[in-house]
Amino acid sequence: MWEMFNVWMPIAEMQFNALVLIAIGFSVGVLGGFFGVGGAWVVTPALNIFGFPMAYAIGTDLAHIFGKSIVATAKHRKMGNVDVKLGLWSIIGSVIGVELGAQNVMWLTAKGLAGPVVRYTYMILLFGLGIYMLYDYLTKDQRAAKVAARQAAIASGAAVPRKAWNLPPMIHFPASGITISLWTVMGVFLFTGWLSGFLGVGGGFIRMPALIYLIGCPTAIAVGTDLFSVLFSGAYGCFTYGIKGRVEIVAAILMLIGASVGAQIGVTAVKYIRGYGIRLLFAVMIILAGTSVALKQFELTTAAAWLVMCAALGMCVVIMLQLWRGFQKEKMEKATAAAYVERS
Repeated sequence: MWEMFNVWMPIAEMQFNALVLIAIGFSVGVLGGFFGVGGAWVVTPALNIFGFPMAYAIGTDLAHIFGKSIVATAKHRKMGNVDVKLGLWSIIGSVIGVELGAQNVMWLTAKGLAGPVVRYTYMILLFGLGIYMLYDYLTKDQRAAKVAARQAAIASGAAVPRKAWNLPPMIHFPASGITISLWTVMGVFLFTGWLSGFLGVGGGFIRMPALIYLIGCPTAIAVGTDLFSVLFSGAYGCFTYGIKGRVEIVAAILMLIGASVGAQIGVTAVKYIRGYGIRLLFAVMIILAGTSVALKQFELTTAAAWLVMCAALGMCVVIMLQLWRGFQKEKMEKATAAAYVERS
């Protein structure tokens, strides 16, 4: 019964289940649209866990990222969540970084080391980032108090300390309301571009937190701007892996079918969930994704496959429930306001 949905992948030369690909695409569409990332921290491990060789998993996912990001970025743009100026600056650093990362993967593939090296890198990044973001969520009240105290000191005329990394030239981004060193911006995008090419990701699971914590973007704008950046790094990643013969276009198209629906849901949910709520869910999701990669590395393939898919689909359910509650609350508030206007 399950085998009837298998389709032939002509480039990878293997059978793969179409329903699995559509489910992966849908879940990552929801997660990507909501968190502002390409979602490859789920897709690349999932494809590898279910049988794709690592280089094909990376290349195919980059093709899928490119297509999905077009839909999600367009909707975030309509909601005013994209800092186009900041996103455009990301292109130079990201493209250089992607090519460096892709060359690293090709070298490791020739040595027979790509699978384990990429998986261990994933584990370090996912667990490290997830734990830090949980810490950030749990300590937000203490930090808010410190910010308030610092603002009070500034208001009283105290000198504002200059950050060591604010080296000229400084550049202003009106949409995000920040002024920051160009070197900081380019360094962030160069590193996340390298991650994109090396891990087969849009770089978003690092870039979205970096936009918040290093560059200083508000959470909603970080989400939309990151997707805008993912669009370009995904496009170039798809191109460079495609000419290397590592993109399975049939799999990418099937994932895009699911992602085109999921992305609409995820982007809309951002409207109803506050910034720190997004950060908490993001931290939980990437820790679960890291656990699935660890299970795969220790040859617990079945457990890894179930965990990555159940975690992704479970998080989608949480996001859709929050979307529904937010929509119902908004509807009730509008009805109450309309009734008040009629009475007055």
